[in-house]
Amino acid sequence: MSASTIPQYFRDWQRWAVVFWLLIWIPAYWHTWGPANFLQLCDCAVILTCAGIWTRSSLLISSQAIASLLIDFVWTVDAAWRLLLGRHLIGGTEYLFDSHYPLLVRLLSLFHLAMPPLLLWALTRVGYDSRGVALECLITAVVFGAARFTDPAKNMNFAFADPFFHRSWGPPPVHVGVSVLFMLVAVYLPTHWFLRRLFPPRMVVS
Repeated sequence: MSASTIPQYFRDWQRWAVVFWLLIWIPAYWHTWGPANFLQLCDCAVILTCAGIWTRSSLLISSQAIASLLIDFVWTVDAAWRLLLGRHLIGGTEYLFDSHYPLLVRLLSLFHLAMPPLLLWALTRVGYDSRGVALECLITAVVFGAARFTDPAKNMNFAFADPFFHRSWGPPPVHVGVSVLFMLVAVYLPTHWFLRRLFPPRMVVS
């Protein structure tokens, strides 16, 4: 096998670094927003990305790259828009500028800036697994369904009303299904195609 085709796995200190991050981030978020907040798709991505790095799982990392790259880009644009122009372009980052929340927690929310480069770097180490899109659809269905058991007023993951028309698309299973389908078509498949071109399958050479 050619040396260039051998996956470059993570060093031990890199794996322990993500554990250290979780030991800081999870208690801070738990104390501020409660355990239900970890059903947020972006928060799930943090935990699963760290798990993927710890276990050296290309599949897990690929699934979270599919989930996070575009969403975190939109989050960054909205935060920058508010910082530079004084208003939100899309919304979703209001808490970042709300002094009612602890500064440390708001600073920890800047993981949205770090996730895209972290995920792309991780994929250079372990390669992109095309099965990630199917796994992420399953994860999304589970967390969207679980979000239906949270406070409707928070509309976590837009599990009760969509972000565009602010309405429910039928009974809970239908609304969740429509939401997952939207994520697949609008976010996951375009990101999947982009990553598949950026990280072609590894060639094994004897």
